[in-house]
Amino acid sequence: MVEKSQLRKLDLSHNKLQDSGVKKICEELRSENCKLETLSLLNCHLTEKSWDYLSSTLKVKNSPLRELDLSINKLQDSGVKKLCDGLRSENCKLKTLKLSGCGVTEESWADLSSALMVEKSPLRKLDLSNNKLQDSGVKKLCDGLRSKNCKLGTLNLSGCGVTEESCADLASALMVKNSQLRELDLSFNELQDSGVKKLCDGLRSENCKLETLKLSVCRLTEKSCADLASALMVKNSPLRELDLSLNDLQDSGVKKLCDGLRSENCKLKTLKLSSCRITDEGCAELVAVLKSNPSYLTELDLTLNQLGDSGEKELIKLKDNPDYKLEKLL
Repeated sequence: MVEKSQLRKLDLSHNKLQDSGVKKICEELRSENCKLETLSLLNCHLTEKSWDYLSSTLKVKNSPLRELDLSINKLQDSGVKKLCDGLRSENCKLKTLKLSGCGVTEESWADLSSALMVEKSPLRKLDLSNNKLQDSGVKKLCDGLRSKNCKLGTLNLSGCGVTEESCADLASALMVKNSQLRELDLSFNELQDSGVKKLCDGLRSENCKLETLKLSVCRLTEKSCADLASALMVKNSPLRELDLSLNDLQDSGVKKLCDGLRSENCKLKTLKLSSCRITDEGCAELVAVLKSNPSYLTELDLTLNQLGDSGEKELIKLKDNPDYKLEKLL
């Protein structure tokens, strides 16, 4: 690495670097002159041999790496174990780790959990989407989330085979006093209404700090809307963004959700209801909320629903009226 290198970000995604290429990159990363903070190796045909090199790089004193994307590589459980050795190092300063689609199974979650428990853990964002986490994995991961040392703010568990059984564990992680989670993505999981009911126990906790919750494609119906509405009604509710797209909510669900939106405690700014089988009847409920005082909604997504001309016209009028806060309408 050249002296006084100013390179801070390097994206080598979708290249056939293989393990030999990563070995050379890591030799440069270990140089005292290296200032690289962001490295993307997405889909680079890596195997577990690479994880030894990367793990040792994270252990280097004054390691500059802050963001590492290893998605769509054959990390697997053996690779996670090696990588977590680096994450547990007192020299590691990595804040963002992306491991989407890496063939990781439940066996790895205890190792990842232990990495969240270390004193002064630097991790703030963790993407584990599209791996076979399943309920047993969530349970292990939540042990780390409940640790007083965990400072994780963003967790992506989209498409991880999570069911309603995991929601109680996730809720308990939101309830702990030290919880720092601000964003949670549970999209493309079979949570169902029973799972959301359990999750809302955590959302109603005074310790919960969650601002963004994504529940797209979770097989939800109107029953979930009543529970989510109750979470929006609690004093000092932290939720600012809620994505319920591609669920069978219908107008009856929107009506229940609006009970929460009308609460003086609700501070929700972004609501996504794309493809939820909503008609003009449900749209009228949302229009009434947007006209209420106070309403904090500034972004509303109603794409791919069954709205008629009357519903669309009313929403457009609100968006064009400076007296209301709606800024973005989809």
